[in-house]
Amino acid sequence: MQKLTNKEEEIMHILWKLKKAFVKDVLEEITEDKPHYNTLSTIIRNLEEKGYVDYTAYGKTHQYFPVITKEAYRKRFMNSAIEHYFNNSYKNVVSFFAKEEKISVDDLKEIIDVIEQNK
Repeated sequence: MQKLTNKEEEIMHILWKLKKAFVKDVLEEITEDKPHYNTLSTIIRNLEEKGYVDYTAYGKTHQYFPVITKEAYRKRFMNSAIEHYFNNSYKNVVSFFAKEEKISVDDLKEIIDVIEQNK
């Protein structure tokens, strides 16, 4: 599957939330930088071409729905980020967040507990 643009990813989050929606439904969910209806329709059709959404036709109107789960996308996104930005090292990921003070010692202890439970 092709990579998503930031706007496409934003639209996917809306579709995951709504589960199925017409273009007008997606448009109503956008609060900032609201695109024109036709622009949004084009973005959603691009998502379809990339294999992220499909639709049910009701005459000339289409109701779109995601064909990839948020969890599957997150896994692909995280694996790609870890590969490209952290040399495929989960240790580097955790170290990055520790240095940025985005993860606490208690969080790290919880992670260790999870790892030990899954052995």
